[in-house]
Amino acid sequence: MTVTARQVAERIGAHVGVPPRSTTVDGFLAGDPDAPIRGVAVTMMATLDVLHRAAERGLDLVITHEPLYFDHHGASDAVLAAEGDPVYAAKAAFVAEHGLVVLHQHDAWHDREPDGILTGVARALGWLDAARAGDPGVYDLPATTLGALAAHVAQALGARALRYVGDPGASVSVVGLQPGFLGFALNRHLLARPDVDVLVLGEGHEWETGEYAADAVTAGVCAGVVVVGHVPSEQEGMTELGRWLTGLVPEVPVELVAAADPFRTVAV
Repeated sequence: MTVTARQVAERIGAHVGVPPRSTTVDGFLAGDPDAPIRGVAVTMMATLDVLHRAAERGLDLVITHEPLYFDHHGASDAVLAAEGDPVYAAKAAFVAEHGLVVLHQHDAWHDREPDGILTGVARALGWLDAARAGDPGVYDLPATTLGALAAHVAQALGARALRYVGDPGASVSVVGLQPGFLGFALNRHLLARPDVDVLVLGEGHEWETGEYAADAVTAGVCAGVVVVGHVPSEQEGMTELGRWLTGLVPEVPVELVAAADPFRTVAV
């Protein structure tokens, strides 16, 4: 039995449970969607390293949560190609040489109810049973400290460059979770809530969310903010997609090819 990349995409669309957005980033970014595939690699970010490992494992359909060429809407692709950007050129050449097909799967997986990314991350953190009913992304946890919470998040999500704002000894029990980059407005609205002690997010602008977090701690509005890093904050959400997709594509193997957290820290 064979299956094409397009058929995989069609099965996702038919079973994800939400209609496609009128304007969406979801869709094919590279390769021939109608070519039969040997396997599916699911990843949070299709870095060149991920593409290398997918090709080595014979996984020629790469389903990525984030864009292939560094722009959420793909608006920079033509510019990068026209400029002969060396990184773009190396990546595009590898994709073509190895016959890879790349599918962007972002919007529908977030729109799914419950949000597929949020579900996978909460599962990895052990917070699924602590989810507040009717309030997505808010979790009522046993009381702990900000420092202990940050350490748990780093370990559970493999975040090797996690940072946080606030007193490590501050008591926290109600946590808001916003994987990835949601932007200052959504970050602020959750931080400003009197019933939320701490926000765990993927990344945010430091002159917006970072400054607001520092001021909120000083003002006593919240205990702090934990900044996980974009890749580790959403990776387990794509692990969730891989588990879900396995039953839809019995013809070929479906494997997670994890994107490494690209950032490291130094002791100061």
